[in-house]
Amino acid sequence: MQRSGEQGANNGGTPTLPLLSVVVPVYNEQEVVRSFQQRLTVILDRFSEETEIIYVNDGSTDGTLTVLHELRAHDPRVAILDLSRNFGKEITMSAGLEHARGEAVVIIDADLQDPPEVIPEFVREWRNGYDVVYGRRSAREGESWLKKLTAFGFYRLIEAVSRVKIPADTGDFRLLSRRAVESLGLFREQHRFMKGLYSWIGYPQKEVLYRRDPRFAGKTKWNYWRLWNFALDGITSHTVAPLKIATYLGLITAATAFIYAIVVVYKTLVFGDPVRGYPSLMVVVLFLGGIQLTFLGVIGEYLGRMFNETKRRPLYLLKDYLPPAARRSVLGESQRHGID
Repeated sequence: MQRSGEQGANNGGTPTLPLLSVVVPVYNEQEVVRSFQQRLTVILDRFSEETEIIYVNDGSTDGTLTVLHELRAHDPRVAILDLSRNFGKEITMSAGLEHARGEAVVIIDADLQDPPEVIPEFVREWRNGYDVVYGRRSAREGESWLKKLTAFGFYRLIEAVSRVKIPADTGDFRLLSRRAVESLGLFREQHRFMKGLYSWIGYPQKEVLYRRDPRFAGKTKWNYWRLWNFALDGITSHTVAPLKIATYLGLITAATAFIYAIVVVYKTLVFGDPVRGYPSLMVVVLFLGGIQLTFLGVIGEYLGRMFNETKRRPLYLLKDYLPPAARRSVLGESQRHGID
Protein backbone atom coordinates (compact mmCIF):
# COMPACT_ATOMS: atom_id res chain seq x y z
CA MET A 1 0.00 0.00 0.00
CA GLN A 2 1.38 3.37 -1.01
CA ARG A 3 1.49 5.76 1.93
CA SER A 4 3.79 8.44 0.63
CA GLY A 5 0.98 10.84 -0.34
CA GLU A 6 3.09 12.32 -3.13
CA GLN A 7 1.22 14.47 -5.63
CA GLY A 8 1.45 14.37 -9.38
CA ALA A 9 0.89 11.43 -11.71
CA ASN A 10 2.12 7.89 -11.87
CA ASN A 11 3.64 6.27 -14.95
CA GLY A 12 0.20 5.73 -16.45
CA GLY A 13 -0.73 9.38 -16.14
CA THR A 14 -3.42 8.80 -13.49
CA PRO A 15 -3.46 11.33 -10.61
CA THR A 16 -2.40 9.82 -7.30
CA LEU A 17 -4.70 9.65 -4.31
CA PRO A 18 -4.72 12.51 -1.81
CA LEU A 19 -3.00 11.66 1.44
CA LEU A 20 -5.96 12.40 3.68
CA SER A 21 -9.72 12.71 3.29
CA VAL A 22 -11.79 14.18 6.13
CA VAL A 23 -15.44 13.09 6.14
CA VAL A 24 -17.74 15.42 8.08
CA PRO A 25 -21.42 14.42 8.48
CA VAL A 26 -23.57 17.51 9.10
CA TYR A 27 -27.22 17.99 9.99
CA ASN A 28 -28.47 21.46 10.95
CA GLU A 29 -25.03 22.72 11.99
CA GLN A 30 -25.07 26.26 10.56
CA GLU A 31 -23.99 27.78 13.91
CA VAL A 32 -20.77 25.79 14.18
CA VAL A 33 -19.59 24.67 10.73
CA ARG A 34 -17.62 27.88 9.98
CA SER A 35 -15.69 27.60 13.25
CA PHE A 36 -15.09 23.93 12.59
CA GLN A 37 -13.72 24.70 9.12
CA GLN A 38 -11.34 27.29 10.55
CA ARG A 39 -9.87 24.89 13.10
CA LEU A 40 -9.70 22.01 10.63
CA THR A 41 -8.00 24.18 8.00
CA VAL A 42 -5.22 25.09 10.45
CA ILE A 43 -4.52 21.39 10.98
CA LEU A 44 -4.65 20.36 7.31
CA ASP A 45 -2.38 23.22 6.28
CA ARG A 46 0.41 21.47 8.19
CA PHE A 47 0.43 18.63 5.66
CA SER A 48 2.53 19.17 2.56
CA GLU A 49 0.55 16.47 0.74
CA GLU A 50 -2.87 16.88 -0.85
CA THR A 51 -5.93 16.69 1.41
CA GLU A 52 -9.69 16.94 0.91
CA ILE A 53 -12.69 17.74 3.12
CA ILE A 54 -15.99 16.02 2.33
CA TYR A 55 -19.04 17.55 3.99
CA VAL A 56 -22.02 15.20 3.85
CA ASN A 57 -25.25 17.16 4.26
CA ASP A 58 -27.85 14.83 5.77
CA GLY A 59 -30.96 16.72 4.68
CA SER A 60 -30.38 19.85 6.79
CA THR A 61 -33.39 22.14 7.08
CA ASP A 62 -31.53 25.26 8.23
CA GLY A 63 -28.84 27.27 6.41
CA THR A 64 -26.14 24.59 6.66
CA LEU A 65 -26.00 23.91 2.93
CA THR A 66 -25.61 27.61 2.13
CA VAL A 67 -22.69 27.84 4.54
CA LEU A 68 -21.09 24.76 2.96
CA HIS A 69 -21.24 26.40 -0.47
CA GLU A 70 -19.51 29.46 0.98
CA LEU A 71 -16.76 27.28 2.45
CA ARG A 72 -16.28 25.48 -0.86
CA ALA A 73 -15.99 28.79 -2.69
CA HIS A 74 -13.07 29.78 -0.44
CA ASP A 75 -11.30 26.41 -0.08
CA PRO A 76 -10.67 24.18 -3.15
CA ARG A 77 -10.26 21.17 -0.88
CA VAL A 78 -13.92 21.19 0.13
CA ALA A 79 -16.42 18.78 -1.44
CA ILE A 80 -20.15 18.73 -0.73
CA LEU A 81 -22.19 15.55 -0.77
CA ASP A 82 -25.85 16.55 -0.50
CA LEU A 83 -28.20 13.66 0.29
CA SER A 84 -31.78 13.75 -1.00
CA ARG A 85 -33.20 13.66 2.56
CA ASN A 86 -32.24 12.83 6.12
CA PHE A 87 -30.95 9.24 6.20
CA GLY A 88 -29.35 9.23 9.66
CA LYS A 89 -25.75 9.49 10.75
CA GLU A 90 -24.72 5.89 10.08
CA ILE A 91 -25.77 6.09 6.43
CA THR A 92 -24.34 9.61 6.12
CA MET A 93 -20.91 8.40 7.24
CA SER A 94 -21.12 5.49 4.81
CA ALA A 95 -21.87 7.88 1.95
CA GLY A 96 -18.86 9.99 2.86
CA LEU A 97 -16.57 6.97 3.04
CA GLU A 98 -17.69 5.82 -0.41
CA HIS A 99 -16.76 9.18 -1.94
CA ALA A 100 -13.50 9.70 -0.04
CA ARG A 101 -10.41 9.03 -2.13
CA GLY A 102 -7.62 9.55 0.39
CA GLU A 103 -5.04 6.96 1.35
CA ALA A 104 -6.37 7.55 4.85
CA VAL A 105 -9.83 8.80 5.82
CA VAL A 106 -10.78 10.60 9.04
CA ILE A 107 -14.39 10.74 10.28
CA ILE A 108 -15.20 13.66 12.56
CA ASP A 109 -18.35 15.52 13.62
CA ALA A 110 -18.68 19.24 13.01
CA ASP A 111 -19.80 20.15 16.54
CA LEU A 112 -16.16 20.44 17.75
CA GLN A 113 -16.69 18.03 20.61
CA ASP A 114 -14.01 15.93 18.92
CA PRO A 115 -11.00 18.26 18.48
CA PRO A 116 -9.46 18.35 14.98
CA GLU A 117 -6.08 18.87 16.69
CA VAL A 118 -5.95 15.11 17.36
CA ILE A 119 -5.85 14.31 13.62
CA PRO A 120 -2.02 14.58 13.27
CA GLU A 121 -1.64 11.97 16.01
CA PHE A 122 -4.05 9.70 14.10
CA VAL A 123 -1.92 10.12 10.98
CA ARG A 124 1.29 9.30 12.88
CA GLU A 125 -0.20 6.04 14.17
CA TRP A 126 -1.47 5.19 10.67
CA ARG A 127 2.02 5.69 9.28
CA ASN A 128 3.24 3.32 11.99
CA GLY A 129 1.16 0.58 10.37
CA TYR A 130 -2.31 0.78 11.98
CA ASP A 131 -5.36 0.54 9.72
CA VAL A 132 -7.85 1.87 12.27
CA VAL A 133 -6.88 4.59 14.73
CA TYR A 134 -9.79 5.52 16.99
CA GLY A 135 -10.19 8.22 19.60
CA ARG A 136 -11.06 7.03 23.09
CA ARG A 137 -12.62 9.60 25.39
CA SER A 138 -10.78 10.11 28.65
CA ALA A 139 -13.40 12.71 29.66
CA ARG A 140 -16.80 13.78 28.32
CA GLU A 141 -17.24 17.48 29.06
CA GLY A 142 -20.62 19.18 28.80
CA GLU A 143 -22.72 15.99 29.04
CA SER A 144 -25.26 15.17 31.73
CA TRP A 145 -24.63 12.45 34.29
CA LEU A 146 -27.54 10.46 32.85
CA LYS A 147 -26.07 10.46 29.34
CA LYS A 148 -22.66 9.46 30.69
CA LEU A 149 -24.23 6.67 32.75
CA THR A 150 -26.32 5.29 29.88
CA ALA A 151 -23.35 5.47 27.49
CA PHE A 152 -21.19 3.63 30.02
CA GLY A 153 -23.81 0.91 30.39
CA PHE A 154 -24.45 0.56 26.65
CA TYR A 155 -20.81 0.11 25.67
CA ARG A 156 -20.28 -2.48 28.40
CA LEU A 157 -23.43 -4.32 27.34
CA ILE A 158 -22.56 -4.40 23.64
CA GLU A 159 -19.03 -5.54 24.50
CA ALA A 160 -20.42 -8.37 26.65
CA VAL A 161 -22.81 -9.74 24.01
CA SER A 162 -20.72 -9.13 20.88
CA ARG A 163 -18.48 -11.72 19.29
CA VAL A 164 -15.90 -9.07 18.42
CA LYS A 165 -14.43 -6.61 20.89
CA ILE A 166 -15.87 -3.12 20.57
CA PRO A 167 -13.75 -0.57 22.43
CA ALA A 168 -15.61 1.23 25.22
CA ASP A 169 -15.94 5.02 25.37
CA THR A 170 -15.29 5.47 21.66
CA GLY A 171 -17.37 7.22 19.03
CA ASP A 172 -17.04 7.65 15.29
CA PHE A 173 -14.00 9.93 15.55
CA ARG A 174 -11.27 7.83 13.94
CA LEU A 175 -8.93 7.32 11.01
CA LEU A 176 -9.31 4.45 8.53
CA SER A 177 -6.75 3.22 6.02
CA ARG A 178 -7.66 2.77 2.37
CA ARG A 179 -8.09 -1.00 2.72
CA ALA A 180 -10.24 -0.52 5.83
CA VAL A 181 -12.49 1.91 3.92
CA GLU A 182 -12.76 -0.49 0.98
CA SER A 183 -13.61 -3.34 3.37
CA LEU A 184 -16.41 -1.29 4.95
CA GLY A 185 -17.75 -0.60 1.45
CA LEU A 186 -18.59 -4.29 1.13
CA PHE A 187 -21.27 -3.98 3.82
CA ARG A 188 -24.63 -2.99 2.34
CA GLU A 189 -27.06 -3.57 5.22
CA GLN A 190 -29.59 -0.83 5.95
CA HIS A 191 -29.51 -1.13 9.73
CA ARG A 192 -25.84 -0.58 10.40
CA PHE A 193 -23.94 -0.04 13.61
CA MET A 194 -20.72 1.53 12.39
CA LYS A 195 -18.84 1.14 15.66
CA GLY A 196 -19.41 -2.59 15.40
CA LEU A 197 -18.37 -2.70 11.75
CA TYR A 198 -15.13 -0.87 12.52
CA SER A 199 -14.23 -3.69 14.88
CA TRP A 200 -15.61 -6.48 12.70
CA ILE A 201 -13.25 -5.78 9.79
CA GLY A 202 -10.25 -6.44 12.04
CA TYR A 203 -6.82 -5.21 10.86
CA PRO A 204 -4.35 -3.58 13.26
CA GLN A 205 -6.12 -1.02 15.44
CA LYS A 206 -4.82 1.54 17.93
CA GLU A 207 -6.51 3.88 20.40
CA VAL A 208 -5.62 7.51 21.03
CA LEU A 209 -6.85 9.11 24.26
CA TYR A 210 -8.37 12.61 24.13
CA ARG A 211 -10.70 14.84 26.12
CA ARG A 212 -14.08 15.37 24.55
CA ASP A 213 -15.11 19.02 24.69
CA PRO A 214 -18.60 20.47 25.13
CA ARG A 215 -20.54 21.24 21.97
CA PHE A 216 -19.23 24.51 20.50
CA ALA A 217 -22.62 25.85 19.40
CA GLY A 218 -26.09 24.69 18.43
CA LYS A 219 -28.07 21.84 19.96
CA THR A 220 -27.41 18.12 19.96
CA LYS A 221 -29.60 16.06 17.63
CA TRP A 222 -29.39 13.04 19.92
CA ASN A 223 -32.27 13.09 22.38
CA TYR A 224 -32.88 10.09 24.61
CA TRP A 225 -35.49 8.60 22.29
CA ARG A 226 -33.04 8.60 19.37
CA LEU A 227 -30.31 7.22 21.62
CA TRP A 228 -32.64 4.41 22.69
CA ASN A 229 -33.39 3.50 19.06
CA PHE A 230 -29.69 3.74 18.25
CA ALA A 231 -28.94 1.29 21.06
CA LEU A 232 -31.58 -1.12 19.71
CA ASP A 233 -30.07 -0.89 16.23
CA GLY A 234 -26.61 -1.46 17.65
CA ILE A 235 -27.60 -4.59 19.55
CA THR A 236 -29.89 -6.17 16.96
CA SER A 237 -27.62 -5.44 13.98
CA HIS A 238 -24.49 -6.75 15.65
CA THR A 239 -25.53 -9.71 17.77
CA VAL A 240 -28.28 -12.34 18.14
CA ALA A 241 -27.75 -12.50 21.90
CA PRO A 242 -31.33 -11.27 22.70
CA LEU A 243 -32.75 -14.21 20.73
CA LYS A 244 -30.53 -16.62 22.65
CA ILE A 245 -31.61 -15.05 25.93
CA ALA A 246 -35.24 -15.51 24.88
CA THR A 247 -34.58 -19.18 24.14
CA TYR A 248 -32.80 -19.88 27.42
CA LEU A 249 -35.25 -17.92 29.53
CA GLY A 250 -38.16 -19.65 27.80
CA LEU A 251 -36.66 -23.06 28.58
CA ILE A 252 -36.01 -22.11 32.21
CA THR A 253 -39.54 -20.73 32.61
CA ALA A 254 -41.11 -23.81 31.02
CA ALA A 255 -39.04 -26.14 33.22
CA THR A 256 -39.95 -24.15 36.35
CA ALA A 257 -43.64 -24.18 35.45
CA PHE A 258 -43.53 -27.95 34.84
CA ILE A 259 -41.88 -28.62 38.20
CA TYR A 260 -44.36 -26.34 39.95
CA ALA A 261 -47.28 -28.17 38.28
CA ILE A 262 -45.96 -31.50 39.61
CA VAL A 263 -45.68 -30.04 43.13
CA VAL A 264 -49.26 -28.71 42.99
CA VAL A 265 -50.66 -32.04 41.78
CA TYR A 266 -48.67 -33.98 44.41
CA LYS A 267 -49.83 -31.75 47.29
CA THR A 268 -53.43 -31.98 46.12
CA LEU A 269 -53.44 -35.78 45.84
CA VAL A 270 -51.40 -36.60 48.95
CA PHE A 271 -52.29 -33.85 51.42
CA GLY A 272 -55.55 -32.64 49.98
CA ASP A 273 -54.08 -29.14 49.76
CA PRO A 274 -56.33 -27.10 47.47
CA VAL A 275 -54.92 -25.24 44.51
CA ARG A 276 -54.12 -21.60 45.27
CA GLY A 277 -56.76 -19.12 44.33
CA TYR A 278 -57.22 -16.14 42.07
CA PRO A 279 -54.32 -13.88 43.19
CA SER A 280 -51.62 -16.50 42.66
CA LEU A 281 -53.18 -17.54 39.35
CA MET A 282 -53.16 -13.95 38.08
CA VAL A 283 -49.53 -13.47 39.11
CA VAL A 284 -48.46 -16.54 37.13
CA VAL A 285 -50.53 -15.62 34.07
CA LEU A 286 -49.31 -12.03 33.97
CA PHE A 287 -45.71 -13.07 34.55
CA LEU A 288 -45.71 -15.62 31.74
CA GLY A 289 -47.71 -13.31 29.46
CA GLY A 290 -45.28 -10.47 30.05
CA ILE A 291 -42.29 -12.66 29.17
CA GLN A 292 -43.99 -13.91 26.02
CA LEU A 293 -44.92 -10.43 24.80
CA THR A 294 -41.45 -9.09 25.57
CA PHE A 295 -39.70 -11.71 23.51
CA LEU A 296 -42.28 -11.54 20.75
CA GLY A 297 -41.21 -7.91 20.55
CA VAL A 298 -37.55 -8.96 20.37
CA ILE A 299 -38.34 -11.38 17.56
CA GLY A 300 -40.34 -8.64 15.85
CA GLU A 301 -37.34 -6.28 15.95
CA TYR A 302 -35.19 -8.83 14.14
CA LEU A 303 -37.99 -9.72 11.72
CA GLY A 304 -38.54 -6.06 10.85
CA ARG A 305 -34.86 -5.64 10.08
CA MET A 306 -34.90 -8.73 7.89
CA PHE A 307 -37.89 -7.27 6.04
CA ASN A 308 -36.03 -4.03 5.36
CA GLU A 309 -32.91 -5.85 4.17
CA THR A 310 -34.78 -8.10 1.73
CA LYS A 311 -36.09 -5.06 -0.17
CA ARG A 312 -32.48 -4.25 -1.15
CA ARG A 313 -33.06 -0.54 -1.45
CA PRO A 314 -30.06 1.76 -2.01
CA LEU A 315 -28.42 3.04 1.14
CA TYR A 316 -28.95 6.65 0.11
CA LEU A 317 -29.81 8.93 -2.80
CA LEU A 318 -27.77 11.92 -3.89
CA LYS A 319 -29.34 15.28 -4.60
CA ASP A 320 -26.01 16.77 -5.63
CA TYR A 321 -22.28 16.10 -5.45
CA LEU A 322 -19.72 18.86 -5.77
CA PRO A 323 -16.17 17.43 -5.75
CA PRO A 324 -13.09 19.35 -4.61
CA ALA A 325 -11.95 21.89 -7.19
CA ALA A 326 -8.70 19.98 -7.66
CA ARG A 327 -10.61 16.89 -8.77
CA ARG A 328 -13.27 18.60 -10.87
CA SER A 329 -11.47 18.06 -14.15
CA VAL A 330 -10.80 14.41 -13.33
CA LEU A 331 -14.29 13.45 -12.25
CA GLY A 332 -16.27 15.49 -14.75
CA GLU A 333 -19.69 16.92 -14.29
CA SER A 334 -21.36 13.53 -14.91
CA GLN A 335 -20.95 12.57 -11.25
CA ARG A 336 -22.76 15.57 -9.86
CA HIS A 337 -26.01 13.61 -9.77
CA GLY A 338 -26.22 9.96 -8.89
CA ILE A 339 -27.74 7.10 -6.99
CA ASP A 340 -25.75 4.95 -4.56
